[in-house]
Amino acid sequence: MSTSLSPLLAPMLSSAAMRAVCDDVTCLQKMLDFEAALARAEAATGVIPGSAAGPITGACRAESFDLAALAEAATRSGNLAIPLVKALTANVAKVDADAARYVHWGATSQDVIDTGAMLGLRAAIDALLADTGRAIAGFAKLARQHRNTAVVGRTWLQHALPMPFGLKLAEYAAALHRSQARLRRLRTETLALQFGGAAGTLAALGDKGLAVAERLAQELNLPLPEAPWHTHRDRIAEAASVLAILAGSCGKIARDVSLMMQTDVGEAFEPSGEGRGGSSTMPHKRNPVAAATALAAATMAPNLAATIFAAQVQDHERSAGPWHAEWPTLPTLLLVTSGALAAIVDIAEGLEVDELRMRANLDATGGLIMAEAVTFALAEKIGKSDAHHLIEAASKKAVAEKKHLRDVLAADSKVTAQLNAETIAKLFEPMAYQGVSQALIDRLLASLDT
Repeated sequence: MSTSLSPLLAPMLSSAAMRAVCDDVTCLQKMLDFEAALARAEAATGVIPGSAAGPITGACRAESFDLAALAEAATRSGNLAIPLVKALTANVAKVDADAARYVHWGATSQDVIDTGAMLGLRAAIDALLADTGRAIAGFAKLARQHRNTAVVGRTWLQHALPMPFGLKLAEYAAALHRSQARLRRLRTETLALQFGGAAGTLAALGDKGLAVAERLAQELNLPLPEAPWHTHRDRIAEAASVLAILAGSCGKIARDVSLMMQTDVGEAFEPSGEGRGGSSTMPHKRNPVAAATALAAATMAPNLAATIFAAQVQDHERSAGPWHAEWPTLPTLLLVTSGALAAIVDIAEGLEVDELRMRANLDATGGLIMAEAVTFALAEKIGKSDAHHLIEAASKKAVAEKKHLRDVLAADSKVTAQLNAETIAKLFEPMAYQGVSQALIDRLLASLDT
């Protein structure tokens, strides 16, 4: 697994933990872990001499290999595993010439590369699970703190109805929790050993193929699938879909935060700090830098996932081309997804909320945000259609005359004949019109424990 993110850009778009997982040396070590485990499994099942396993395992250290030379050789051989096995064999031969004869016995390049990818995915999922846990906990805490904080609910970027800010935050936590559950299922149900030999039959191992595969799976702590899956790439595609969904959920949260941070809105903000979110020319700026990272990832992830999906269409028992397209794409998808999630962790654990500004924004339209509340209260008296037309006309008048809707209604005899002044006043309290929001918050928070 090598990444297409440059060292200069990678810290902006990925987490440190994921960069460690996708590091070239780390990925090479995963492939060597396969070779070492294969030697031990074959020695244990009598396929190769027991004396061969030690020298082979001892030589499987990534720091002993010249990455640049392997990369150059891979351009001629068509994949990284071929020059790696050649170099490994040479290294083993320096210690034990007889053991070198049994390096990579009965395996094929795809076994090395795909199983290495599975081991890398497992480590990547663990890194993502740690960060989803932090983000979920952060938003859940904020949801409890702000369950009675009124904020504008917006549809089509326009004021719609009041809602508790805690509901919005609980929805963030729940969406991330669903991705967390997908990651856990991916780790336990989708990851699997790839070991099939040249064409998926393990013919070189005779009747011991399954015995070796079972022992190899145990050595690597990977599930043993029913059969090798050389050109059936649904496992990789499922991983890509889970990653893209997570990146998308992070992007949705980031979009909301970036909009709430707008100067004209000013309701909630990313955490601030020295040198953070500034401008090269405008010293007053406080830019949504974490949100921008998540939004960049949410823009990139679907197209990276699409490449993985397209690579599912492979020919016969080994593909020329589509398989190769996965190699840079999957780690890049892992990196940008980790970057999106790390940014959301930052926001979840440090979001600054301006409750006074939220209240001011609720009042910005002169009570129009409560028009539906008044309409339904009046509808109980005169019917929904008549109430709708009456409040619609009152709203237009309030806008035209730059008056508060409450004052317009208080002066309308058709309204006051049905609703007294005290009732009208109560109808303009935002948190008095929240439906079952509090129950929804409870349900969302309870779902985090499942």
